[in-house]
Amino acid sequence: MRPEPQDDRLLQLADALVQRPYARRGIAASSEPIRVLLVDDHALFRAGLRLLLHAIPDVQIVGDCDATTDIARQVARLGPDVVVLDLNMPGQDGLAITRVLSALERAPRVLILSMHSEEEFLLPALEAGASGFLTKEAVESELIEALRVVAAGDTYVRPRVARLLAARERERALQRRQPRSAAGDGLAALSTRERTVVELTARGFGGVEIGQQLGISNKTVETYKERIEEKLGIRHRTEYVRFALDIGLLHR
Repeated sequence: MRPEPQDDRLLQLADALVQRPYARRGIAASSEPIRVLLVDDHALFRAGLRLLLHAIPDVQIVGDCDATTDIARQVARLGPDVVVLDLNMPGQDGLAITRVLSALERAPRVLILSMHSEEEFLLPALEAGASGFLTKEAVESELIEALRVVAAGDTYVRPRVARLLAARERERALQRRQPRSAAGDGLAALSTRERTVVELTARGFGGVEIGQQLGISNKTVETYKERIEEKLGIRHRTEYVRFALDIGLLHR
């Protein structure tokens, strides 16, 4: 099977990020204050970030706002160097906001700070124009380093995550070169109902929707998925899609 374009790009990106200087030795404090605008729908979270960053000598918080604000206008008024932006806010799409900000004449750097994993949203965020990506589980030192990296004009992803992404994508590339018989062996290990759950999951249906189609509870669907994942060694929906493609379920 030919490698999927997104997989190729993610592998190339991860390999490139691993080679960045900051990934090996960190980055020094900025010689000029980094002007930062915080955009998140949760006021308590913004307040926490303000408090955390207030003690950092080369970081200056110029403002904060939620999704109800005209963020492009705020950027034009406040002139931040970096916008720290959440992806999920009511009524607003963080990726769409990133595209708008990236198209401004005096575009700030955008650092995504999200509850979502890098695996799921890193590539879409960078393609939308973001300069970095952190999850909200990141520690203080990672956030400070990320601000300095993107303010300096570089791209930031946690070095550990970049290495994990690179290793994972190389492993997937090897798996894609394996004979299709490996997928056939996995198929043989599944019951008829488990195959149906694999197909519906790969087609994008959630547990409740699958249960409605099969006349079973969502809890029963989750039990089937636990068995499937144990037999096939898969976890994410993208892996369901790859397996379903390998065995021909999505070509019907």
